[in-house]
Amino acid sequence: MAKTALITGVTGQDGSYLSEFLLAKGYEVHGIIRRSSVDYRERIAHLEGTPHFHLHYADMSDSMSLVKLVGKVMPDEIYNLAAQSHVQVSFDAPEFTADVDAVGVLRILEAVRTNHLEKTCKIYQASTSELYGKVEEVPQSETTPFHPYSPYAVAKLYGFWIIKEYREAYNMFCCSGILFNHESERRGETFVTRKITLAAARIAQGKQKCLYLGNLDSLRDWGYAKDYVECMWLILQHKTPEDFVIATGVQHSVREFATLAFHHAGIELRWEGEGINEKGIVASINPALAQAEGLKVGDVVVAVSPDFYRPTDVVNLLGDPSKAKRELGWNPQTTSFEQLVELMVAHDMKKVAADDAAAEIRKVNLAEYLEKGVDK
Repeated sequence: MAKTALITGVTGQDGSYLSEFLLAKGYEVHGIIRRSSVDYRERIAHLEGTPHFHLHYADMSDSMSLVKLVGKVMPDEIYNLAAQSHVQVSFDAPEFTADVDAVGVLRILEAVRTNHLEKTCKIYQASTSELYGKVEEVPQSETTPFHPYSPYAVAKLYGFWIIKEYREAYNMFCCSGILFNHESERRGETFVTRKITLAAARIAQGKQKCLYLGNLDSLRDWGYAKDYVECMWLILQHKTPEDFVIATGVQHSVREFATLAFHHAGIELRWEGEGINEKGIVASINPALAQAEGLKVGDVVVAVSPDFYRPTDVVNLLGDPSKAKRELGWNPQTTSFEQLVELMVAHDMKKVAADDAAAEIRKVNLAEYLEKGVDK
């Protein structure tokens, strides 16, 4: 019989890729969504209406809705991907972050126990490399001490330990995947990688003048989200419930990411200055790619803004995926860093062009409407 999976955070980057992955494996996939007057389901719109994909209203802050839904679906596997996952936002909304990212995990565990599924339902918890925070060793593995450095990381640390506690106290098959940064063309536009690729595309097409960033020296281990959801699934197929680092083992700076993104948009950068005064300057332009009128060599297209510095900043994350490679047979290098950035920029170059075309159509339609006049 087909397995049944329940995914929280199904509308997010990881949730959409995981849904596709599980459907391809023959799963019945159920996703949790929150009621909203704003359409936020574009990442899963292509899945809605398919026979084995189902959406349900519930909320990570509402334990009763989770208990009822778990009892209705009776899942074989739960993938808890829901979170307030933006580190900077967690400084602005720490209580909300704690409620969803920490207590939300507890609500999922208790929903399983309340429905007496603790012996049959496996649970995957999306943990984070932000647990390492003010890192105490490089690279970071499953045995590296945690030192969370943001409200988001502290909330996620509770989630990690409550999963471990229920595994040991109730003999439940529940695991954490300690995910290092993973990106894609579906990444939210407020996250730094997507902010960079969109800005590069807009600058290359004359829709934006300059990109403002925070700490260019921050080092991250960036992988492709589509590859990482496979590892989530493998963790729940493992013979014993264990925690795994999900990372590539390769590290790059924000500056490197920006340099490569602009390269794929047709703009070569050179960097001048240090710290808050550092700037990315146009060194050359590929006219076959960059179509912006007035863009020229010497223009400043990247600058540093103190507005994007965090009260406490994690600067050196590098994962050691040895355990996942050895015990799960997972390949963290299916998509390289270079391929990831190229893929994201190619997507955003098309998006910016399409958005521009759509805006022109709206402008024409509005002009025609105004010309005809409004029937009073």
